[in-house]
Amino acid sequence: MQLESEYCQATMNYLGGLQTVPVEVSIKNGRLAHHLSWQKTGFELIDSTSAVQSWSNDAEIARVYYEEMSMLARAMTGCDHALVAGHISRNPEQAALHDDYAPIAFVHSDFTDNYGDLLIQRYRQNSEEAAAALSSSGITVEDMARAKRLLILQFWRNVGPEQMDYPLAFCDAQSVPRADMHSIHVPNYAGGDFAFDTFAVTPPPSQDAHEWYVFPDMTRDEAVAFRTFDSEMAAAGAPYWTPHSAFLDESAGANAPPRCSIEVRATCLFF
Repeated sequence: MQLESEYCQATMNYLGGLQTVPVEVSIKNGRLAHHLSWQKTGFELIDSTSAVQSWSNDAEIARVYYEEMSMLARAMTGCDHALVAGHISRNPEQAALHDDYAPIAFVHSDFTDNYGDLLIQRYRQNSEEAAAALSSSGITVEDMARAKRLLILQFWRNVGPEQMDYPLAFCDAQSVPRADMHSIHVPNYAGGDFAFDTFAVTPPPSQDAHEWYVFPDMTRDEAVAFRTFDSEMAAAGAPYWTPHSAFLDESAGANAPPRCSIEVRATCLFF
């Protein structure tokens, strides 16, 4: 019998040894849950209207959307600066260019404990996007290195049809202990030159141990804000991770359109 808050049953791919392990999980309808917040569970749905007219225009996204998301991150976190230095579009056209731009159907959380140091090293390399983000905020990389706290707040937005084949589900960070998280080295992503470590997640001890949520029928005027790193929480041993994964939504039907989404990361600095 389906629970009122349950959206669907779906298969999630977890890490098992050197291979993935499919696990059937229950995914709840996040629209019916009122306890979700990026501070506690790691993620939340927010109203967020953008002035971007074309989500396929990278120049417009960089000119308009980066500042919108920087302002939103500052409002949500109370940070002093929020740097946005790039975006990822996931759609059939981008997936054809590189497999890494397809929906990632593997339970993971993007960054591990060492990400703060790695990110500062990345900004020291002075890429065009990093330099633009620093200039927009009026700070230098040395200012960034002196921050007392570094938080990564990501924003995921559906920019395609409201129903899709592979939506993104989020797992309550409080339901996933550190012992379930395992670091995997990523030597590059989509052919880039930035190496980092990501968390893969091992199967839960029981089907419902990890609490999964999805937000059905997301419009372009909504976004999910989710936390993937927090130097303060990492130092305290608190769950700063937010496991997430795309999943095949069989309830959307065999002819569901492919996912079209955009995600950006705001590097939130507290002085």
